[in-house]
Amino acid sequence: MDAADPHFTEPSKPVGRYLPRGEAERFVALGQRWEDRGERGWRRVVASPEPLAVVDSAAIHTLAAAGFVVVCAGGGGIPVVDDGADHGGTGCGLRGVEAVIDKDLTAAILARDLEADTLVIATDVPNVMVGYGTPQQRPLTRVSAAELRAHAADGEFGRGSMGPKVDAVLRFLHHGGSRAVITSLERIADAVARDDAGTVVVPR
Repeated sequence: MDAADPHFTEPSKPVGRYLPRGEAERFVALGQRWEDRGERGWRRVVASPEPLAVVDSAAIHTLAAAGFVVVCAGGGGIPVVDDGADHGGTGCGLRGVEAVIDKDLTAAILARDLEADTLVIATDVPNVMVGYGTPQQRPLTRVSAAELRAHAADGEFGRGSMGPKVDAVLRFLHHGGSRAVITSLERIADAVARDDAGTVVVPR
């Protein structure tokens, strides 16, 4: 991620446990950002900058090409920035930062780098919904990227829930992916093999 990303000045992602105000204020005095979350107490918030690249994508590509199932970028991965400095005499300019990386946007970057044909984003519902919570609620089955982008522009998808998943599949298709699916974890195998599982998004 970029050390100059504006999200570093606007921490928004809650992390860790809830604490009473008195305990939270001890950490605030150390420079951390905490927010009052009502009855449950106070919770720390950190930045969620835009992911730019997956540092180990070359190694992941090599392992996948050799037939291994690679589990990687869990939770979006470990956040680092490249500041050009030599840290600890390693010749590496990467240093860790306090942030949370969006896992869906990271998945889109990794799928692009691996030249994947299909990106499957797992969630807790079988399909993306429009009109959510209204009498007009309906699931999306097969849609084009343009249709999905129009729904997003209309504010159909929550910023902290379905929004990043929709953004991720649109980015993947924009960079050459041929197909993306958003569906429940139980249906991800079907989502890879079939066109009737989940919300299938195609370039056009």
